[in-house]
Parts: sequence; C-alpha cells; structure tokens
Amino acid sequence: MNFMDTIKRSLGFEDSEPGERQNRSYNPNGPARRKYQSQNNFRPSGTRPPRFDDVEPIIPEQPFYEIVLIRPKTIDDINYVVDQVIEEKNPVIIDLSFLQNESPSNFKLAGEKIKQMRTNYGAQALLLSRTDDKNLIMVSPKKVTLVKKN
Repeated sequence: MNFMDTIKRSLGFEDSEPGERQNRSYNPNGPARRKYQSQNNFRPSGTRPPRFDDVEPIIPEQPFYEIVLIRPKTIDDINYVVDQVIEEKNPVIIDLSFLQNESPSNFKLAGEKIKQMRTNYGAQALLLSRTDDKNLIMVSPKKVTLVKKN
C-alpha cells in the first residue's frame, strides 16, 4: 500500500480491503466521517469534513521581497531608497559611509529622510554595522518586521 492509498482510505474513498472500492463521491456515513465525529465534537452535525478540493490556496500579496543593497552618493540615491521602501515595499540595506565622509549635509538629510519614513509610514530601521569604513542600516516597510536578537 502506498502513500496515496493510505490517504484515500483515511478520507473514506476506499474501504479497508484493497480490492473493495467505494464510490468516489462523498459518503456522509463513511469511515472517515465516523472517525472525525468521534474525535472532534466542535463540528456541527450535518457538515462534512474538509476535503483537499475545498481548501483555497494561500497566496501572499507579494510573493518575494527584493532586498536592495545600495551605497548612496547623492540625494537622488536616497530618494530611490525612499521609493523602494514606501512604494515598492522592499527592504533596503544602506551603506551611509560615503555620505558621512564626503558630504555631511547630505548625510544629515539622509538621516532625516529615514526618520520621516519611520514616523510617517511606519518603516523600521535597524543599525547593522558601524565601523570606520561602513555604516550599514537596514530600512524595511511596515509589513516586513525586523527583529533584533542578541
């Protein structure tokens, strides 16, 4: 007996004898129904147990997230990050070390934009690494939860 035969028998499509087959339509008094009713009293009488055909597949709104890694050099790059997080709902890893070293005013503006995304749109920001040559921050939309574990 293979796996599919075991599943069919447990759902009441086949009798315990491999040679005897029931009608493939739903049998309300079949062995699967009796077993289901005896174990679960929360199901109203008169309803049948769920079948694989009845279950709708769960399809996520966004099948995958594209995580962008960017090292912004201008304010346009920061605006691209904002668009990715707010409009496209993708998490972004930002390396702000270039802005921090080359343009402190743009670095400050980038920090303000991240703060605005957090307050106005519920985005989350997490400092990943701060060294002399790297300043990595991960910014994600509200739907993607960032969890920091020590």
